[in-house]
Amino acid sequence: MNDMSMRKFEGSGAAVPDVGFVIIGRNEGERLRLSLASILPKAQLVVYVDSGSKDGSVALARSHGIPVIELDTSIPFTAARARNAGAAWMMERVPDLPFIHFVDGDCELVDGWLEAALEAIGAEPDLASVCGRRRERHPGVSPYNWLCDREWNTPVGIADTCGGDALFRTGPFREVGGFSPDLIAGEEPDLCHRIRRAGWRIRRIEREMTVHDAAMTRFRQWWQRNRRSGYAMAEAVVRRGRENPRLWHRVVSNTFWSLPIAWPLWPLLWLRVCMKGGPVFASFITLGKLPHLQGQIDYWRKRRSRLIEYK
Repeated sequence: MNDMSMRKFEGSGAAVPDVGFVIIGRNEGERLRLSLASILPKAQLVVYVDSGSKDGSVALARSHGIPVIELDTSIPFTAARARNAGAAWMMERVPDLPFIHFVDGDCELVDGWLEAALEAIGAEPDLASVCGRRRERHPGVSPYNWLCDREWNTPVGIADTCGGDALFRTGPFREVGGFSPDLIAGEEPDLCHRIRRAGWRIRRIEREMTVHDAAMTRFRQWWQRNRRSGYAMAEAVVRRGRENPRLWHRVVSNTFWSLPIAWPLWPLLWLRVCMKGGPVFASFITLGKLPHLQGQIDYWRKRRSRLIEYK
């Protein structure tokens, strides 16, 4: 860990001293520059955690005067491990810090979000986390970006989980031990499951939160992303399938629809999904059964311990 002294940042708006921002990244390039520019004017306490970037991300963060944690390259990288490292850094230096906000380095914070999130979490003492609407920066550039934008649009209200960008109370985060650092994907549902089991709740409010840049323009990227999702689902079944039978149903259903014996029935599946989301959405959901199954097989056969990257 490269430890630098904390610096307070001043911007045009009022700084919020009760929130520490943990930004994580790996070769995010210009996306990280935009992320930092959106957060630094709003925050007094920020740390950047880097997972082996080769594009100058570490130097970029340091040029803004913020602390940087460079993860040990001898241990497999995961987003969960990076977020835990940033949270530990925060809690060690500010033990009574009430809130931690996680932001992925390919995301920009939307103006007004932090104030809305703090108001929402302050109004309900049993909320452990608050999240909002994450939007895709360029949904029209490719169908893959468009699919991401749809994925981010989760229902408003009490939720089972949040995403990688979210505001957390430090107390419940510490209580359940933070993220599971060995998970290469699906770390947020795992954390939120343990948080809910401890009696806390998660809420998504109807506010714009972050702008994400998936930068997916190739079919292979989409395939890898779905493969990673399949891997995460298989691991979720092992970890908490007894407490959530719906996970088993999803894995079994995906396996069935991926088998050649089910391919003649794909038009029926396509039609069912099309009625809810349209033909493009239905086509990718149907075809996505295959990389999902590949990811499940990856987990069951190999138990991979490294990232499945799509960028």
